[in-house]
Amino acid sequence: MKTHSIPPMVSTESRIFETVLPDEKDRELAKESSRSLVGHLREHSQPRLSFAKGRTAEEIVLPHIAVRFLFELLEQMARGNTVTLIPVHAELTTQKAADLLNVSRPYLIGLLEAKKLPFRKVGTHRRVLFKDLVEYKNSVDGKRSEALDALAKQAQELGLGY
Repeated sequence: MKTHSIPPMVSTESRIFETVLPDEKDRELAKESSRSLVGHLREHSQPRLSFAKGRTAEEIVLPHIAVRFLFELLEQMARGNTVTLIPVHAELTTQKAADLLNVSRPYLIGLLEAKKLPFRKVGTHRRVLFKDLVEYKNSVDGKRSEALDALAKQAQELGLGY
């Protein structure tokens, strides 16, 4: 069996892969594949995939982080969830950014104009870095969680039965 690491691939710097919604057949296959993968990982310290090439097999050594992503991808597909692969340095349109934040495009534009979220202009179009979008979302989620904790604490102190 021939063993080698994955060679560098053509750059996909600005490529955002389309959202994929698995059908029932894909969900079942993903469920079976994730189970096989986790079983293999328990038995072997070095993740490898083997592919049949005619009468021979070719084995590919994978980085551990890639296997973790592959496992998570399969788990999400098995649950029927949509999956999108977005490189952290990808630039998003305002519509794609709004969709990821689950807000309207006009609301997102307001955030950009209020300088709550960095962006750059390409001609007349605004572009938002995915990493900036994630940082903003994590910040907002953190503040929301702190506010909910404070409200729960206040409700307990007031004996409101929550």
